[in-house]
Amino acid sequence: MIQLRAVRTLALPDWCIAAGFVRNRVWDHLHGIVPAREPVDIDVLYFDAGDLSRERESEHERRLAVLLPGLPWQVRNQARMHVWKELPPHRDTADAMIHWLETVTAVGVRLEDDESLTVVAPLGTDDLLGLRCRPTAFGRTRLDEYEARIAAKRWREMWPRVRFLE
Repeated sequence: MIQLRAVRTLALPDWCIAAGFVRNRVWDHLHGIVPAREPVDIDVLYFDAGDLSRERESEHERRLAVLLPGLPWQVRNQARMHVWKELPPHRDTADAMIHWLETVTAVGVRLEDDESLTVVAPLGTDDLLGLRCRPTAFGRTRLDEYEARIAAKRWREMWPRVRFLE
């Protein structure tokens, strides 16, 4: 919750903490790993079509580093992520997430002003909670990248109960 509260102070549009931070915490919990492993990074997503600069992302990372020093913040404006994937512009953060490689990574959480949580999961949470990893429709067009990512991150070794599908 402390990370969510820190990001909320930035008042970013259409934001959430997502990807590996959420996936790893859920899978660690479902595998009985207590405490959860330290995050490799904390993926903060937001959508601001009015400012596509990498400098703004770096500014947000610096602000978060002041609020919670020593954490591996990674802030990315999803309004610019379509460029390197050679896709049409994304409509919002959720739309950007459906163009990730695997369904279990396309899950994010936002802390609202009233302290309620909003789950941003355009592809649902069934795979994440059911310990299934499979490619998104986009990922099926890049199966080599999908498999390489799973191998490089050692997910099969880290979470042996997860079923990996193609």
